[in-house]
Amino acid sequence: MDLHAIAVPTYAQMLKGLSNQLTKAEAFAADNGLSPEDLITARLAPDMFPLSTQVRFVCTQASDMLRQLTGSDSFTPAEDATDFDGLRAQLAEAVAKVQATQPSAFDGAAERKIELKMPNGIVFDMTGEQFLRDWALAQFYFHLTTAYAILRHKGVALGKPDWVSHMFAYIRPGTLPGG
Repeated sequence: MDLHAIAVPTYAQMLKGLSNQLTKAEAFAADNGLSPEDLITARLAPDMFPLSTQVRFVCTQASDMLRQLTGSDSFTPAEDATDFDGLRAQLAEAVAKVQATQPSAFDGAAERKIELKMPNGIVFDMTGEQFLRDWALAQFYFHLTTAYAILRHKGVALGKPDWVSHMFAYIRPGTLPGG
């Protein structure tokens, strides 16, 4: 399994997609007389983190994936951004770091032994392939989905094309309805 070929394009396209969703959310707030904070501090449930933290966690998950699989330095944002420009800047930094990672950085990563320590004392032992497949991607998508759900919950007109906007590159010419 080529972990670079799976991880780098996947993380980069989804980080960019979330950035585009935030741009839509910012326009929605302006068009509907909401303050940016109305969306940035929104959460799905009282015991869940707000949008700003979900974005930070998306970046954290990208950083952790690279750190575990390639040994690269962490680029995790230190704190939540407080405006849309800050949120997009966090995502742009994550995209840049992910895309700058060379395939050779992943050499041997699939078989690398990963020791994942949880704050509660639980330790997971797995290979790099298992880590990417069973932990890293799941955690990344959890926070991406939660950010998307918060925006939808607040009324931002997002849909499947916003979630998988990268798929437009694959449309066969002449097959787009109405096109």
